Amino acid sequence: MITLKPRWSRPSTILFATECPPNENAFTFALAQAKESRANLVLLHVCRGLGKTSVYRAKTRDAENAEAQRAKGLFAPLLEHAHELGIQCKAVFRKGDTAEQILNFLQERKVDRVIMGAHTPGPIGKLLVGSVAETLLRRADVPVTIVGPYLITGTYRDYLTRTILCVVTGYRLSDAVVRFAAEIAARNKARLVLLQSIPPQESEDVLAGCSLAELEKELLEMVPDKLRKKLSAEALAVFGDPTEELLYQSQVLNANLIVMDAHEATHFAAVTNASVIYKVLAYAHCPVLTLSPVILAGSGYGPEAARLAPVGVNYLAGVV
Repeated sequence: MITLKPRWSRPSTILFATECPPNENAFTFALAQAKESRANLVLLHVCRGLGKTSVYRAKTRDAENAEAQRAKGLFAPLLEHAHELGIQCKAVFRKGDTAEQILNFLQERKVDRVIMGAHTPGPIGKLLVGSVAETLLRRADVPVTIVGPYLITGTYRDYLTRTILCVVTGYRLSDAVVRFAAEIAARNKARLVLLQSIPPQESEDVLAGCSLAELEKELLEMVPDKLRKKLSAEALAVFGDPTEELLYQSQVLNANLIVMDAHEATHFAAVTNASVIYKVLAYAHCPVLTLSPVILAGSGYGPEAARLAPVGVNYLAGVV
């Protein structure tokens, strides 16, 4: 039995993990998510090495407080904008290791979803996923949304959830991902498209004598019965490279959100740019909502999630 917390599909508190200055596109998306879910929004900024940087040379508590006030001033317009939209929003500032502080905050407060922005891809066209994003993709016990560098600029209304593209893989983990995406679609009256891309060299094994039409029917049957009547769902099974097809279909379908599991979030995959998830994070034109191995392990797939989950702490440069 899959155990997904209802508050994940309709969050009451959203954490926006932000740099300074903030990623405006990511913040606008966070506003949209908070608005449609009627959720509170928390802006969390971690000041690493506060009071010890060569720029400010802050060595006293007074100097640290002054730097904190300066940071608060930069986020004041964001808070004001949120309040104008009727969203309860506050800023929280902490000092220390960014990833650990975010994870600690998730343990201390009732947070239902994390949103954060990603940097522009490097000169070789690869998104350099940093230690913070990589850690959250692996260890967060709530869904994490990454807003990539190619998100089309717009107002918060442009980011409301209307079409969700859910990635289906050959793993049983997809059952949890499909249910989660279906819950979000049902709550927001959004269109749900289930996509399974089949590499040509794997077609015989995946299809096992079935046609694409029969496979699409099986995909639709993954949507729980109680949700199937509450949403518009369709399935799409195609031959091709999983990354290319996902990115292509997300634009053709004008998807507002991609939902997928993050079991491929490994150090090796990030370094080699070999996994689907990192390529999608780099080039998707819409936000990508992920379920970590931690969530999947607690959703009825402990052994498989544990086997697929990356281990160790990995450090790369690039995302907050």
